Amino acid sequence: MQIRELYLTAASTAARLLAAPEVAAAWHGPSALPKLSVRGLAGHLAGQIFFIPKVLAEPVPAEEVIGLHEYYARVHWIGSDLDDAFNVLIRSSGEDDAADGPAALAARVEATVAELRTVLPAAPDRPVRRPTWGAWSIGLDDFVASRLLEVVVHSDDLAHSVGVATPEFPAAAVQTVVDILSRIAVRRHGATSVLRALSRAERAPATISAL
Repeated sequence: MQIRELYLTAASTAARLLAAPEVAAAWHGPSALPKLSVRGLAGHLAGQIFFIPKVLAEPVPAEEVIGLHEYYARVHWIGSDLDDAFNVLIRSSGEDDAADGPAALAARVEATVAELRTVLPAAPDRPVRRPTWGAWSIGLDDFVASRLLEVVVHSDDLAHSVGVATPEFPAAAVQTVVDILSRIAVRRHGATSVLRALSRAERAPATISAL
């Protein structure tokens, strides 16, 4: 259950960031991410909160249940081109979620977090899936962990985009995210590259980016 409480804490932090006046002031400008406006980035961040009640409202999927790290091994979007159809969908979905403006988005996020504080702790760890996935599903707690990663990473993106300090998240939340990212980085770049990047600046590779 700890992962759910970490997620709820992170989601509350993201909700406060989305309500910040700096976000509204920069709404129509570019974000720190290529081809994504502040509005689109805010909508994408908010989407990581909206996803949870969506999957809980859907029927239990019949597809194979895989683990979190196998999920990241199977998704096709890691390292994909910015103009890949999936990335285009991410940008357009973020813009759509934020279409009613910063105040409306912040209010919707706040209401969703309040709903999740009641619903999520009591939910069984059932399989869930999104329609963009392949023929698999993952457990609810693994999905929550994946959304925690998105909330933490994109909160940093949004804060940097609008010139405010990156929100502080619980150490356990950051450790969870770093663990997931490290495993992805090892798979993408190899153990030696990751070890060198973390321990030997003189032999570090140019990047060990996980995503």
